[in-house]
Amino acid sequence: MIKIDKPTLAPKKLRTDGQKEKQANCELYTRNRNAYNRGKKTFEFDSGIYGHKTVKQSLIKAQHGKCCFCESKITHISYGDVEHFRPKAGVKQRPGVPIEKPGYYWLAYKWSNLFFSCQICNQRHKKNLFPLKNPTNRARSHEDDINVEEPMFISPDDNPEQYISFREEVVFAVDDNPRGKATIKALGLDRDELNNRRREYFERSELIYIIANRKPPITESKKAKKLIAKSVQSSSKYASMIRCAVKAKFKK
Repeated sequence: MIKIDKPTLAPKKLRTDGQKEKQANCELYTRNRNAYNRGKKTFEFDSGIYGHKTVKQSLIKAQHGKCCFCESKITHISYGDVEHFRPKAGVKQRPGVPIEKPGYYWLAYKWSNLFFSCQICNQRHKKNLFPLKNPTNRARSHEDDINVEEPMFISPDDNPEQYISFREEVVFAVDDNPRGKATIKALGLDRDELNNRRREYFERSELIYIIANRKPPITESKKAKKLIAKSVQSSSKYASMIRCAVKAKFKK
C-alpha cells in the first residue's frame, strides 16, 4: 500500500445527487432509529451515484489504475470496484461474527470514504470488515463522531508505508505494529497468488537494478536507471515493495 492523494474536490455526482441521498438516509434513520438499529429496516444505496463513471474514473486516475490495497494494476483485465473504506450497509468487527447494522450509511457517497479496489481484495477479503481498537467507540449513526474511532485498518489516504513494509516480496508490519498486522491479515496482502506475482516483479527489478549499478557501466545501464526510477513512482505497480528493495540496495 502507498499513500493515495485524491483531488480535494469530490466529483459533481457526489456533491449533488450523493449529498441528496445522504440527507434522505439521515432523515430516514432519525425517523426510524430503532428499526434500523435492530435491522428491521435497511437502507438502499444507489450504485449509480457512488459508482458513477465520473467517480470511478477520478479514483482510477488518482490511483494510477492500481488497487488501493494490493497495488496491482487491474484496469486492463478487470473493471474493479468502488470500495467503501467504512462499509456502508453493515459492519463486522472480525470474521465469523454476525454483521452489525446499520453500517456507515451516511458515508456511502462520501468522497473520502471511496477508493478503487480489485475485486479480490474487496469481495474476497475485506467485505464488511472494519475492526476498531475499541469497538464500543464505533459510530453507529450520522449523529456520532467517527473521529473518536481508532480503526485497525490503515486507510490508503494515510501513510501506509509507516506501518507496512517489505523484505523482498514478503510484506510485514513495521515494528510488529498491530494496525499493520491487522491490515495485512484481513486484506490478504500476504496471499500466495499475490506473493507469487510480486516475486516475479521483484526478480525482474533486481536484475534491472544490477544492470543500472554495474561498475563500470554498460550501454544498458542508463536505460536501467530510468526504469528503476520509474518503478518507485506512485504510478508503478508494487511501488512500495520496490522502494524498500531500492533502499536496501536489493540486499537479502
